[in-house]
Amino acid sequence: METFQRALEPYKHFDPAGWVALFRFLPLWAGLLMAALGIGMLLRGGGALFRVVAGPLGLVIGQIWIGPLAARLGFGSQQQQIALGASALLCVLGFAMPASTVFFGFGIPIGLMAANLAGPSDWLLGFVPAFIVGGALGVVLERPISVLLASLSGAWLTLIGLMAALSPVIGGLVERLAGLWPAAVSVASCFAVAGFGYQMFVMPPPEKAAQLKREKVLAKRAATEKKAMEKRWANYTKDSGKE
Repeated sequence: METFQRALEPYKHFDPAGWVALFRFLPLWAGLLMAALGIGMLLRGGGALFRVVAGPLGLVIGQIWIGPLAARLGFGSQQQQIALGASALLCVLGFAMPASTVFFGFGIPIGLMAANLAGPSDWLLGFVPAFIVGGALGVVLERPISVLLASLSGAWLTLIGLMAALSPVIGGLVERLAGLWPAAVSVASCFAVAGFGYQMFVMPPPEKAAQLKREKVLAKRAATEKKAMEKRWANYTKDSGKE
């Protein structure tokens, strides 16, 4: 757990080079698994798969933001314990209610930005309403937000996973890419844009997909019933002809 927290430490503040360096903490098998998960999120992460995505995202949200938030609210001595407990809770909530991940994932950063603009004296006054409004807005726009979160997360997981998997093979090239973090971020951005466009404009939304599935089942059932009726009619006609 300490290694995991150390790997995620750069994600608590603006440190793109540290974000990219996450691949150094991963063995080859973990990189392959992460890349496969990332590709799945790019292709279907905003639909039915978002429930699977929302759980780990809740865990990451808890690790990155809840600790500093607890410290800012005066619970610095229990920051680590609060972060661990909140991470577990957000992970469970993400699996059970994917919209909760959108709420916290959208609301917390907006709340923190508003709190920083409000200043130290009005920090809480700036955070709370912005957090609520931002989270509610995220839930209202759950479809595009879930696709965006899935695409961004999937793009980054794909990049970091590929870098970890390819590091033993072409370590020099991977390290060069890690040293040029703008190039790494640009590659991930291209993945994210492609995934977002595919899910929003090519894949049908979950409601439409469910409707198409129901129509397919009904059409198959109707065809089966028609075939059975034709068979019964043919047998009836055959028997009548014998008489």
